[in-house]
Amino acid sequence: MSESIRPTLIERVAHWARTTPDAEAVRYLDRSHTWSQWHERLLRLAGSLADAGVGPGDTVAFVDKNNLACIEVTYAASALGAATAIPNFRLAGDELVYVLDDAKPRILFVGNEFAETIDAIRDRLSTVPQILVVGGDNDEFEPLVARSEPATPPQVAADTTALLLYSSGTTGHPKGVQLTHRNLAAHAEAVMSVLPFADGDCLLVAMPLFHVGGTCYAAMGIHDGRRCVFTREADAASLFGGLATGANIAFLVPPVIAGVLAAGEEAIAAFAGLKRITYGAAPMPLPLLRAALAAWPDTEFVQVYGMTELAGVITALLPDVHRDESQVARMASAGTPLPGVEMRIVDPATLTDVEPGAVGELWWRSEQTTPGYWHRPDATNDAIVDGWLRSGDMGRADDGGFVYIEDRLKDMVITGGENVYCPEVERVLVEHPDVAEVAVIGVPDPKWGETVKAVVVPVADSSVKESELIDYTREHLAKFKCPTSIDIVDVLPRNPTGKILKRSLRAPYWADRARGI
Repeated sequence: MSESIRPTLIERVAHWARTTPDAEAVRYLDRSHTWSQWHERLLRLAGSLADAGVGPGDTVAFVDKNNLACIEVTYAASALGAATAIPNFRLAGDELVYVLDDAKPRILFVGNEFAETIDAIRDRLSTVPQILVVGGDNDEFEPLVARSEPATPPQVAADTTALLLYSSGTTGHPKGVQLTHRNLAAHAEAVMSVLPFADGDCLLVAMPLFHVGGTCYAAMGIHDGRRCVFTREADAASLFGGLATGANIAFLVPPVIAGVLAAGEEAIAAFAGLKRITYGAAPMPLPLLRAALAAWPDTEFVQVYGMTELAGVITALLPDVHRDESQVARMASAGTPLPGVEMRIVDPATLTDVEPGAVGELWWRSEQTTPGYWHRPDATNDAIVDGWLRSGDMGRADDGGFVYIEDRLKDMVITGGENVYCPEVERVLVEHPDVAEVAVIGVPDPKWGETVKAVVVPVADSSVKESELIDYTREHLAKFKCPTSIDIVDVLPRNPTGKILKRSLRAPYWADRARGI
């Protein structure tokens, strides 16, 4: 698709409302809408948002587990030229306050299940003028949808920000990644060029909508006019319910796949109807992958690598490689770049390209690349150099163009598909009165791929215990960010300039692994 005619989100829905008006578009729990019904519903919601003062350049926010209403708000707000921020619902109170203060939404939509969480911090949300509850006995969302006549959307440029997904940062505070209509359309077109959908395909949207594997994956299906079934969570009951409605395409993280295999024959049989399983967000251990391939011999497997800053997928390891024993070495790769994606492998010290086959930082250039971080020009300038996005991941490419992720330049842990930036955890721990110094690293975990570990130097004469420090982090951070273990030591290893040698701290844990992540 030409860069000049990238459609907006609402334009794709309008297209399918015209061409397949009576086909089911979306399903969530016991509700479903055809394309024509859903298009009218989105325009009604856009009208109500406009009446509430939402317009070009504004933001709204949505805090909940997966809910079709979140996608509806995203599409309706973007039709007005506004962006939707979707914070991680697992964030602790302090973290939510920071993100919402940064996003400054005109309206915060909060799922009924999280209303008490928001009530507890409401007096600190000075930049949020209106909060509406979604679902439950006091639902304010459906009345909002019904309140207005369908709006006539204004002309919105493809380069307008439609989505704000927050990623933890190396400064210790989350950054809002802006994704435009162009980014989302380009992502959909690039993925579908190598993984096309067929008539009758239905996407199971089970990954959290605050993640690109949730919202951007759903947007890809909507872009191509495919039916999308949204589950509330990625637990067994929700997944089985989604499969029962006919979903045959799924994106899952490796721990979910491991859970299905561990659940026994009934669960394995339920997943046998999947035409394609795409997995990513964290490396899949080879024994687990082999077990999955054996359990579902008729299912296509696709590994993807990507980033929030790239609207999702940037490389893919396609189904043919997964079942080709002559290419077994490439099972450790992240596949090859999508069509239209440019890649450089750069020495992070000299910022020059490395020799072929050598390890360097992966740089990407694509229509999928974020225009930058929300109100963070310095962070944007650090991350994007002459249109090239610095990934923070160290990798290499073989002579066939297959990309291998070797290490991280960023100080980050990926646990169960969630990104945890070590400085964010360190910032909390060092505020404990018994902590003098701290270094946070990732160590292997059989279930989550990696887990967070802290190494702490206590203040003199302190008798602080590991359990006390873990409990302290849980008061201030989402649970998935908190250390699962803490070593208390006398001194941290440093180089001659005083920099903490995290590689030395990690080395004993990763010694028998093929790569350090």
